[in-house]
Amino acid sequence: MILALALTACDSSPQDPASALETLSGPAVERSHDPELVVLGESVYREHCAQCHGDRGQGDPNWRQRDAEGMFPPPPLNGTGHAWHHSKQWLKQMILNGSAPGKGKMPGWRGQLSDREIDAVIEWFQSRWPNPVYAAWYQNQQRNRGLR
Repeated sequence: MILALALTACDSSPQDPASALETLSGPAVERSHDPELVVLGESVYREHCAQCHGDRGQGDPNWRQRDAEGMFPPPPLNGTGHAWHHSKQWLKQMILNGSAPGKGKMPGWRGQLSDREIDAVIEWFQSRWPNPVYAAWYQNQQRNRGLR
């Protein structure tokens, strides 16, 4: 299963927003992304995020290794990194506040991006996650009730 998830996570094409996904917890998940938010999110992403996270959300190839300054480079947001391990609320807080001191160079976007723009960016990159990654994220959210 891990191998299948890893192999499908390499696909960076957007997924059909109406795809029904099966999770290990049983019921199918109807995958639905607000088209308006996705369009806005792509625009905000391209203007504010792509310079670090890559034009397709691919992140830095060495995102797991500290750089010469001891910081972690920008991770992928396309489903091949660790973003799918976190709730939307956690992702939103990361965007608002930036990286923890000594961890990375991501700036906080508080006061520069609206809540709607931040929600839209998250909606955009989640819409690009392969179905198995989205299903794993959904299952984590059900299990952890969004506390991560």
